[in-house]
Amino acid sequence: MDTSVDISAIHIITRRLVLRPIAMDDLADVYAYASVPGVGEMAGWKHHESMEETEAILQSMIAQKEALAVVYKADQKMIGTLGLHPVGEEETEAYPQYRMREIGYVLSKAYWGQGLMPEAVRAVIRYCFDTLKLDGLSCCHFLENSQSRRVIEKCGFRYFTQGKFVAKRLNKTFDDIHYILLREEWTDNGTD
Repeated sequence: MDTSVDISAIHIITRRLVLRPIAMDDLADVYAYASVPGVGEMAGWKHHESMEETEAILQSMIAQKEALAVVYKADQKMIGTLGLHPVGEEETEAYPQYRMREIGYVLSKAYWGQGLMPEAVRAVIRYCFDTLKLDGLSCCHFLENSQSRRVIEKCGFRYFTQGKFVAKRLNKTFDDIHYILLREEWTDNGTD
């Protein structure tokens, strides 16, 4: 079962990151990473071509109240987003009584390979299970996105199913892999 979650007032602090509500003040930082070719395409959206495009998308994200800004403490830059979105039909059918959300994320290319996204995802998992009392989380990646696969596996998700994702803005269909993490299967190792 999908469940509504408003994360517009959440603040989570990890060793290197602050996860907080997205704000219009983040516009320049979002455009800086979202305009880089290859970043959005890994998640099914075309890289941004103008600040106005970024502004419209940022306003939409703020209104939806489903995504957090990922801020790197060392330089105070917003370097990505981490969202809790409605789960897919497959998850809803397989776990009809479970309160669930889908984790989705994007990270600035300049910060790839430093273990920052697993740190953020583990903190959000902890928050979802301990504070929001969700029963499960799902996450997915495109078949060719090995960086996302590694994040998902490091965070304890297990394979659930394979499917197709139609990226309308890219006019492309991707094979995607879905993973799931149930609260009863989760082990909090206390890191981050």
